Parts: sequence; structure tokens; C-alpha cells
Amino acid sequence: MAKLGELERAVMEVLWARSEPATVRSVHEELSDRDLAYTTVMTVLTRLAAKDVVHRKRSGRAWLYAPAASRDEYVAELMLEALEMTGDRDSALVRFAQSVTNHEADALRKALERGESP
Repeated sequence: MAKLGELERAVMEVLWARSEPATVRSVHEELSDRDLAYTTVMTVLTRLAAKDVVHRKRSGRAWLYAPAASRDEYVAELMLEALEMTGDRDSALVRFAQSVTNHEADALRKALERGESP
């Protein structure tokens, strides 16, 4: 899973917030407060497609972009990749578990009891 730069994350936040695929123009408009060139947004989306972080399809002369995975799926994959970086997954998991809030620990406990998996 590709790690995202700051601008890539901003573009992905726009896509994750939408229920429909988006054009470059619509993403550019959503990011208007950043004063980005249209071509910058187009380049970022093209690179995200090359990294398989977004899917794109033609719609007339424009491309429509949609996330390849939900925000939750993306973050979970990053967490799994981080676990792969350690030589001791158990210790890393214990350290992580010690850092979560009581509410988060309850959510994890309930998911484990239900046997939920991605």
C-alpha cells in the first residue's frame, strides 16, 4: 500500500468524503482554499491511479476517480505494513494496545469476540 504525501492525503480526503467518483475539476474545486493549479490536482490523481490508490474510468472526455479502498481499509493496511516492519509483532501489538483509549480497547475486544476480519 502506497504511503501518501500531504497533498495526496488531501486529495484522498475529498474522494473518501464523496459517494460518487469525482472529476479532476470537482476535486480541484473542493481544494480551492489551497490555491492549487488544476494541473497539479490532475497530476496528483494520475499518480494516485498509477499507485493503485484510486481507480479511474473514462466519462466522455474526462476521467472519473474513486478510491480503491475505504479510508478504514487504507489505514488498516498501513497498520499491517507497520507490523511487518518489526521483528516482534507481539511486542508491537502489546505496545499499540497499551496506547489505545478504553473506548478503542472495547471496540477491539468486541471485534475479536465476534471474530471480525477485514
